[in-house]
Amino acid sequence: MSMLMMFSTEIFHLLVEQTNVYYQQHLHRQARPSHRLPDITLLDMMTFVALALQMGHALKDTLHDYCLRLGQLHNPFYSKIMKRDRFLHILHFLHFADNSQRPDEGEEYDRLWKLRTVFDNLNEAYAKFYNPLEDLAVDEVTVKFKGRVTFRQYIPKKRKCFGIKIYKLYDESRYTYDMRVYLGRDSHSTTDDMTATHSNVRPLTCRVESLGHKIFMDNFFSSPRLFDDLDRRKINSCGTVWPNRKDMPRDLGPKQLKLKRGDVRVRTREGLTTLVWKDRREVYMLTNKDPPPAEGNFCDNSNCPVKPNIVEWYNQHMDYVYNSDRMAKQLYDE
Repeated sequence: MSMLMMFSTEIFHLLVEQTNVYYQQHLHRQARPSHRLPDITLLDMMTFVALALQMGHALKDTLHDYCLRLGQLHNPFYSKIMKRDRFLHILHFLHFADNSQRPDEGEEYDRLWKLRTVFDNLNEAYAKFYNPLEDLAVDEVTVKFKGRVTFRQYIPKKRKCFGIKIYKLYDESRYTYDMRVYLGRDSHSTTDDMTATHSNVRPLTCRVESLGHKIFMDNFFSSPRLFDDLDRRKINSCGTVWPNRKDMPRDLGPKQLKLKRGDVRVRTREGLTTLVWKDRREVYMLTNKDPPPAEGNFCDNSNCPVKPNIVEWYNQHMDYVYNSDRMAKQLYDE
């Protein structure tokens, strides 16, 4: 896929303009600037972005390693396309908005204002040049980030404990069809009927309403009210779910049930199915796309529990989510 399909010429002109503006602001802050480097051109910026994308396919420990002259590590491609110091200069002053035009922090303040134009442009391009497959997945990915932003997340149980959380919608080809940066709890979008995760999933699915898509998600997102909302917008859903979510059947709670391995219990209402299946532990599923399975105890000849079809389908379609996470983790951890 051509780089210009994702990054329009307007975006490249914006990067050139704002990066040069930021460099000029840097020079003005210095009492006696040592020397002034030439302005960044459109060709410079396009070359820089192309090299940055290529570096994602040939990961090295540091940026300087791409220009090493040691015989066993030397790769003449990068230094031939752009000199190392020029690349680092663009990287150091890369900017997407004018700092002097910072908006007032009122009720409509956008915490992503520095990246909003580029971010929205990418989202529009993702949807414009690709029609996703029928089965989609919603997931979150944490991009490692050590800078200072108010919406940086701290997740102590993860290796990348500091980072920016991004919600993504993608299909089994790992193509990101839509994405949304988590900017903190939004009091305007969360209500008694709409949780924070509900309010983040809803805008991700706007482009696939009434098109016959099926969306899979894990228990971080799933809830009966979210699935009801998606069903009203002609979107089928399937996912694991926490048993204590609001509107979940109370008689299926772990304290109410004493299940043996292989047991299946089902509750339905208005097209929504809740299932609990006992393997080594209870697995709770929620779906509005699949017929409810039969209740009972299901084991094969070796007394191993037989997975219900809903669990099989969920595992099959969420597998590409985990593969995508592994790819992102390898890239972002470098």
